[in-house]
Amino acid sequence: MSEEMFFFTFLMEHYARYKGTTADKVLRQLDELNLTDYVFNMYEMYHVEALSNAYADIDRLIEKNGKK
Repeated sequence: MSEEMFFFTFLMEHYARYKGTTADKVLRQLDELNLTDYVFNMYEMYHVEALSNAYADIDRLIEKNGKK
């Protein structure tokens, strides 16, 4: 498993816990909004910042893209 995939899995599990849901549901939502690749590709930024910054960014992305 690549370092990026390991971190993405870690991020999804922790974000899901933060939201009170499961990683499967978070991933499904990201897939439906076409955000999965974007979040995965944010590895360089997300892995050096506090996880709370990644959570805030993901929340913003979901809100922005869910209102289409």
